[in-house]
Parts: sequence; C-alpha cells; structure tokens
Amino acid sequence: MNAPFAATTLDALRADLRATPRRLFIDGDFVPAASGETLDVIDPATGAVFASAAAGGHEDIDRAVRAARKAFDAGPWRTMPPAQRARMMHRLADLIEQQGERIALTETLDNGMPFMMAKFAAVMGASEQLRYNAGWATKLTGETSTPSASGEWHAFTSREPVGVVGAIVPWNFPFVMAVAKIAPALAAGCTVVLKPAEQTPLSAIILAELVAEAGFPAGVVNVVTGYGEAAGASIVDHPLVDKVSFTGSTAVGKAIVRAATGNLKRVTLELGGKSPVMIFADADLDKAIPAAAMGIFGNAGQVCAAGSRLFVHERVYDQVVEGISRRAASLRVGSGLGGAEMGPLVSQKQLDRVLGYIESGSGEGAAIAAGGQRLTGEGLNGYFVQPTVLIRTTPGMRVVDEEIFGPVLCVMRFGDEDIDALAGLGNATEYGLSSSIWTRDMSTALRLASRLRAGTVRINGGSGVDPALPLGGFKQSGWGRENGRPGIEAFTELKTVTIAL
Repeated sequence: MNAPFAATTLDALRADLRATPRRLFIDGDFVPAASGETLDVIDPATGAVFASAAAGGHEDIDRAVRAARKAFDAGPWRTMPPAQRARMMHRLADLIEQQGERIALTETLDNGMPFMMAKFAAVMGASEQLRYNAGWATKLTGETSTPSASGEWHAFTSREPVGVVGAIVPWNFPFVMAVAKIAPALAAGCTVVLKPAEQTPLSAIILAELVAEAGFPAGVVNVVTGYGEAAGASIVDHPLVDKVSFTGSTAVGKAIVRAATGNLKRVTLELGGKSPVMIFADADLDKAIPAAAMGIFGNAGQVCAAGSRLFVHERVYDQVVEGISRRAASLRVGSGLGGAEMGPLVSQKQLDRVLGYIESGSGEGAAIAAGGQRLTGEGLNGYFVQPTVLIRTTPGMRVVDEEIFGPVLCVMRFGDEDIDALAGLGNATEYGLSSSIWTRDMSTALRLASRLRAGTVRINGGSGVDPALPLGGFKQSGWGRENGRPGIEAFTELKTVTIAL
C-alpha cells in the first residue's frame, strides 16, 4: 500500500524531532523549561524514544499565567473588536490546513493513531472547531429585561470573557482537543495557558508555532509541556487562573474540583465513560455491526465515548457477536504510518492496564470470543493488543463496570424487557457520557433515549463529534458542556446592569 504522505516529509520531521527538543511557548517566545529539564517522547508503535520536550513546572506555569493575565487585563485581546478576533482565528485555521500533513504525521508518531484518522479527525476537525467558534465571536449577546420594582428602569445583561483559562488536554486526540479548548476561549475574548498530556506534547508545540505565525498578540496563547503532577497541578492551583477546562479521567477531574476551591475557579470537565450500545432485533445489522465494532476498536478504544458495553437482543445475539468478532479478527493492526486500521495503545502503562482488564474478565467468568492477547511479531514492537470481544459478561464484573480505555467490548444479551428495564441496564454505571440505539422503531428509540442518563444519544448511527453539538456527560462523566452555544458561554460571565431612569 502506498503511503498517503510524502516519505521526505516524514524523514525531515523525524530528523528535526531528534535534533531539537521542543520548547515552551510563553508570552510569544519559545523558551526552555526554567529547570532545563526535558521529558522523553515515545513512539507507541516501536516503544522507542524519538523526541523530547521541555518539562515545564511550577515556575514556567507561573510565567505563562502571568503573561496570559497581562494579555487579558492590559493587552489588546479582550478589547479587540470581535470581528478582528474572528479573522485571526480563521487565519489560524488556514495555517493548520496548510500544515496538515506535518501535524498528522506528528500526531501519529506521538499517539499511534492511523495517519488518515490523524489527518481527518485531528487536522480537519481542528480547523472546523476554529471556524465554527470564530462565528460566535460576533454573536455573544445579552438581553433586555423589565424589572418589577416601582419606578422606571432600564435593565440588560451582557456576556464578558471569564478571564485566564487553563486548558488541560488528554493524549487520545491531542491536537483537535487542544484546539477545541482554545477556540471557544479565544472567541469569547479569554487568554489561555494550554497544558498537553506528557505522553503526547508535540502537536501542541506546532499549534504554538502557528499561533505565532497567525499574529496573535503575545500572551494570548501560551503552551507549557510537562507532567501533570507539576505543570497541570500548578495551573489548577494558580490564583490568577479564572477557569480550568479539563478532559481526562474522572479521578483527575475530582482532584481538579478539590483544588479549584482556592479561588473558586470555574471548571468544565469532560471525563470518562462506559457507554452502552443497544441493538434491537429489528435493527439494520449491516450498519449496526460495523458501527458497533469501530465504536470500540476505533483509535484502539482510547475514546471517552467508546461504546464499550454492548446489549444485543437475544434473537440477533449470535449474529451480532459473530459479525463483530469477525471484524475484530480481520482488522489491520499495526503502525499508524503503514495503513493500519487500528494502531497501538499510547504507552506501556496503558497496555498493561488493558491486558490486566482482559485477564480480570476471564477470571470472573467472561469468555473471549475474539482477541484477548498482546500482538507481537514483525513490525509490532510497540504497545499493540488484539481487538477483543468478551461474552458472558455480567454487571458487577470489573470489565463491565470500569472504564478500560482500550479495544475491549463487553457483550450482554437482553430479551423482551420493557423500556424502563432496558434503560436500567444502560444506566447501571457511574458514568453518563454517551449511548447508542439501533432499531427501526422510532417510538422505541425515542422512548429509550428519553430514559438513558447520558449527555449524547445516537440513534442508528447519529452524528459524531461536531462543533455545533453540545458534548458532555451526566453523573461522573463531567460538569458542563463543550461545543455549541453552551460551549462558548462556558467561557463567559453573565453580568446584569440596571439603570434607574
């Protein structure tokens, strides 16, 4: 298979990454960490170190936050005409598309995802996030109201930027999630300190380069790479940060809530999931089976909204399990640079976690219908695991109840239970991020959708992540919503003004 990218581009990128450690971007300049320390960046497809990045710490975060504070309080960004902010965001979107191949290759080397997924989900998704949110810059409005107090009054509300935003993003979709954090913040008039995951710091530095090239004022966007316990914790603790927007694990999200009490930072959390998929007997199985398969095997299952719990009606159970197992066995697993459909897990730690869950499931009585093993051999020296289908799973098993964040599907059957009972199966989790329903009966679908405690319900495929569609979860899947009107309003404060006439 011919590579969908230029080999010379990849060779030049690798040489540059080997030769030059990536630096922090603070107040418009690229600088080393104050400590001089760096962190190793590992290619998950090989397990080998291929780059390094500055290991920013408390001092670096303090410098970045103060730069963002100055840019917000005294700089031009907050007071810049909204249309001008929008034009700069469009300029950044154009630059991202022009650098698409380099960004996608970096994402694949850093995260392991297939190159085409990196190109379309990461690069194109990022540019669309910027363009969509740029449109909101000119549309953040308030309302007029008539108070009931005696006398004559004029009263109105306005939306103002919340201030300095600490954006902390995970390693599963590093580039698009970084842009999805900064885009609404910038449109609202906020300034940002971005902290990418230590496993995948590289594409965030490219984003910083493009921010500088687009002409954003110094301090508006700052990027500090480093470890979570140092750089990430310092963002959450910093008294000059007004809001934290975090995507990651529920455990870390809870720690952020506790730490944010210092100055009562505003907090948006997009956390874990254990999303149910329900396939009814009347479903279009030609669509439902491949969708359910890739809903858990896509990006090696490292997706917060992955459909990891599959409930199948007993009349089509065997057919669905056979179809998904066949897809798991035929899936091309390998380096994301080599035309694979599924790449490696991001790290040795994640590989050990996933294999541990598979072993736990087997020990608790689950049977392996497909996969279940680490993949090794020629070209598979990294953190590869087989797409795995577990049957005979029941609630109470760790593999059913806990988020695995890997390509492991737990399949359960249901009969002719009523809608409330089916909803109870789907809701039997501490999470509530996403869900999926497959049936030709729209009455059944909508009745079930109204009962599922999830931020997103997809019916017969529905739509994926879209900048216009609010994203977030119920229960321990997070606080607040990203995307759409709620996503940008989360970066504003609402002010009421009353005037006695």
